[in-house]
Amino acid sequence: MPADNTENTENPDNTEHPDLQRLRRWEESGGTWAVAARRATPSGETVTLALMTCDGGEEMDVFSSSDPGLVEYVSGDAD
Repeated sequence: MPADNTENTENPDNTEHPDLQRLRRWEESGGTWAVAARRATPSGETVTLALMTCDGGEEMDVFSSSDPGLVEYVSGDAD
């Protein structure tokens, strides 16, 4: 699992993008997630995430983001 020190270069004050905060809160609450889709765009990559119950059995929400910090986090490349 990625460490908690993900740097977001879009925010000069080094705060996390709201989409990454949302995913971290979901994880901290015991929820699971899966990458439902990835799409390359001219400005980077967009991921669509499925947020699921703690047992992974039921999809509760889906959202897409092109935040580089979130894309890196879900790719497992964050330090």
